[in-house]
Amino acid sequence: MKVLIFYAKYGGGHLSAARSIESCINENYKNIDVELIDFMEYASKEFNRITTKAYSEMAKKAPKTWGHLYWESQKGPLAHISTTSNKILSIKLKKLITEKKPDLVISTHPFSSQICGFLKKHNKINCKIATIITDFASHDQWLVYSNYIDYIFVACNEMEQELFEKGLEKNKIFVTGIPISSKFSVNYDKKNILKDFNLNPNKKVILFFGGGEFGLGKNFTLQVFQAFVKYSNNIQIIAISGKNQKLKTAFQNIVLENHSEENVQIFEYTNKVPELMSISSLVVTKPGGLTSSESLASGLPIVIINPIPGQEEQNAEYLEKNNSAIWIKKDDDINSIVNNLLSDSKKLNEMKKNAKLIAKPNSTYNICKILFNNQ
Repeated sequence: MKVLIFYAKYGGGHLSAARSIESCINENYKNIDVELIDFMEYASKEFNRITTKAYSEMAKKAPKTWGHLYWESQKGPLAHISTTSNKILSIKLKKLITEKKPDLVISTHPFSSQICGFLKKHNKINCKIATIITDFASHDQWLVYSNYIDYIFVACNEMEQELFEKGLEKNKIFVTGIPISSKFSVNYDKKNILKDFNLNPNKKVILFFGGGEFGLGKNFTLQVFQAFVKYSNNIQIIAISGKNQKLKTAFQNIVLENHSEENVQIFEYTNKVPELMSISSLVVTKPGGLTSSESLASGLPIVIINPIPGQEEQNAEYLEKNNSAIWIKKDDDINSIVNNLLSDSKKLNEMKKNAKLIAKPNSTYNICKILFNNQ
């Protein structure tokens, strides 16, 4: 059996989800030939370069504008522009699918789902198509040509109901969760991890993500970071600054000003996120679909900062509604919220319990089981 997995580099979540599915197939299904493809890069390198840069810059420098576009693209001219561009890109993608002859195409991005649906509608391809929605709420861009999609995997029960109310057949909607790495289901030796990072086993560990590739809302991020650092006599902080060198320097300055060098460690990057989540009591992050799913799978309460308007605000609302997260907003009393949270073990335990209730740690395996166990 031949399987293609399509993703695009608009944020890191689509690629991470695709890689998790690829790994699961390679580990569990030896008779399946799987290939991971950046469909936008393949279809048009120039279009891919322009659109990924535009998304990154807009999300970083004009998030409100991005949010407006996100909502407007569900209807009217913007939706038609998207559909028109996909028709153009479909010419190249049809060539790829014809050459590769897949039995199944798995898509972790709405545009590739649209293109495959368009091709299937016009009898240009006849393979099965699976769509994996990588947030906790759907956007209509995921549903263009959904009549021609065979499987739609969603994060939660609310999404299933939402899609059903929009007219999708229930038998093609599967509530599996967003695919995450199997590393988040491993029982780690926590003592060794604490030792490796030179951490005190008697203090809570706070995992603080500074904003990933976007470094969104730097000033607000620093205010929240400072609030946690102020209480670092009683906690330990692992801060991930990402690619933003200015953010890393600002983190370091806050630590020095508060004489908290012993209690705060700052990294630009780590490949030990599953391990760090396993020893943490709390994660501070922007609510991308993947990071949120990883945090929930690790049973971690979430402090939400700087959601990108649109999909991440919807993720934040879902997490907050299920009492697994606290969303700190611009006009909030940050110090008071952080102090109350860190001193309220009952509240943290309740959030941890709620995180586990809505977590889908076996999401990737369950998606593959649905797709391949009858093969």
